[in-house]
Amino acid sequence: MQVSSLLRYSAVCPFLGHSTVNSLRTLATTGSSNASANALTNSAMRCPMMGPQLAKLSQARSYASVAGTKEVEEIHKSKNVPYDPTGVPSGKCPHAKAARDAAALAQSEVDKAAAVDVQTVRSTAAPGTFDYGTFYETELDKKHKDKSYRYFNNINRLAAKFPVAHTSNTKDEVDVWCSNDYLGMSKNPVVLETMKRTLDRYGAGAGGTRNIAGNGALHLSLEDELATLHRKPAALVFSSCYVANDACLATIGAKLPGCVIFSDSMNHASMIQGIRHSGAKKVIFKHNDLADLEAKLQAVPKDTPKIIAFESVYSMCGSVAPIEAICDLADKYGAITFLDEVHAVGMYGPSGAGVAEHLNFEAHNNSKGSTEPVKGSVMDRIDIITGTLGKAWGVVGGYIAGSADLVDVVRSYAPGFIFTTSLPPAVVAGAQASIAYQSEFMGDRRLQQINTREVKRQLGELGIPVVPNPSHIIPVLVGDAALAKEASDMLLAKHKIYVQSINYPTVARGEERLRITPTPGHTTEQIAHLVESLDAVFNKLELKRTADWEAIGGRAGVGMPASDKVEPIWNDKELGLEDGSAPLRLNKGAPGVVRNEAVQVAKDRLTHLLGAAAGPSLADIPTAVTAAA
Repeated sequence: MQVSSLLRYSAVCPFLGHSTVNSLRTLATTGSSNASANALTNSAMRCPMMGPQLAKLSQARSYASVAGTKEVEEIHKSKNVPYDPTGVPSGKCPHAKAARDAAALAQSEVDKAAAVDVQTVRSTAAPGTFDYGTFYETELDKKHKDKSYRYFNNINRLAAKFPVAHTSNTKDEVDVWCSNDYLGMSKNPVVLETMKRTLDRYGAGAGGTRNIAGNGALHLSLEDELATLHRKPAALVFSSCYVANDACLATIGAKLPGCVIFSDSMNHASMIQGIRHSGAKKVIFKHNDLADLEAKLQAVPKDTPKIIAFESVYSMCGSVAPIEAICDLADKYGAITFLDEVHAVGMYGPSGAGVAEHLNFEAHNNSKGSTEPVKGSVMDRIDIITGTLGKAWGVVGGYIAGSADLVDVVRSYAPGFIFTTSLPPAVVAGAQASIAYQSEFMGDRRLQQINTREVKRQLGELGIPVVPNPSHIIPVLVGDAALAKEASDMLLAKHKIYVQSINYPTVARGEERLRITPTPGHTTEQIAHLVESLDAVFNKLELKRTADWEAIGGRAGVGMPASDKVEPIWNDKELGLEDGSAPLRLNKGAPGVVRNEAVQVAKDRLTHLLGAAAGPSLADIPTAVTAAA
């Protein structure tokens, strides 16, 4: 293959996407310490996709090239055969058939060589010992064959520019459209300033677990903040919400005698793992299916301890649980409720406590600042709430909130809490500043929802298939693992847009997708660029549009008949669209909004531990401020 022909694959290869004909030719003619390969080959060997294939080809000493349109045309001319690239089916072309036969033969030889190589590895293992190397290779081969092998892009978020990041090349900047830093709080000035002050005062690490290093005042202060946010008597902080879910479900499920845990079929892996570790009986009910849940609750005696475990916002499809109705069933059948609000905290409710708070929006908004529960509200009826500090609040960590005794049982018995090093002081302080700021200011989550609506609207007009849901998640259905990965690579290499593809086992086979998450920091220009780029990729790869899915009966809610229109969780009144207080979308490089009053509230939370901030007040920093509450 000519070097110039490689650029035909630049749309799906980030390396080739940033290369030119001259740069590739230079690499192809440049030697290296490896006398048998040039610099281009060595670069390919380091690629996670090309490297393993080239290694096998090298072992087999068998090579095959694929002719492009220009090369095929030349072959036809040399044989005096008419050639029409649009009208000659490849199956009837003798030259194309010959090329396919040659490629098939080459691949067959490679497969044989690979099989021989595996046998050779096995034969070199010490007699009577397990062959670990071959086991690892076989397990990885399974992931490659079923297209579930995970590739991770080198993406480095820029604090001053987020949602812009750079790739492995610091000068190569891209728009990030799949971050779980939903509100951009990782760059909020009061969060950064608080973390810097804490780092100077308390150092980098916590010094160990709480029972060894001590129960730090910052950790206790954060737990008080979280308990107040959810209007619960107590909260407990963990190193991540994966650990929080696992530890809490495992501990409570094991301690309750004969406990049965009812788990939504789409629950997160951390909840599944916690249920497994509990040893309790698990009953899976269909996703958000109240009839199925009730039928399964009816089959268990009312006096048997039960936990109904579910999420508020399901992150890969954006669906939202019928929380209030599940609480009704829990009351009816003597169960307690375990609600994972990971993808909802910071995003919903007047204080950012999640969907459970949002369901009684006015009642909670009218009593903001109170630590007392709103009696009879949905949030009050939930027994155990779990959340993360690593998404909308922009740092890292997880927590549970509930009754004082329940939290103390987990604190006293859960190995995942007792034997895990505490979060660093700076992280804990930054988390509290972030929560305090968002409790005072709804503008960020309002604007995030407005941007979400706009992206969904524009994609809908182009027939780009978005899985319908009422939340801030925008899942774009592709329906094929290889094509989803190719679409993601093409967006990154050609359009400077980072959107990760989501494949099995995170989603079901045949429901592979691109998961888009707008932030309040995305501008109108960035939204337009995203939509235009997705449209171009769908055209280039000939991906199914909404009408195509509808023609074959639909998939994952796309192109399927819906009995009711999906209404967003945030209504127009709550967003401020009715009274004109809604925040304005950013454009032409306008800075994001930082609400000075909220900054001051967040700063004051930890003054008793950190002292007053040195230098000018953050409230004096020029920022764009709207009338949004």
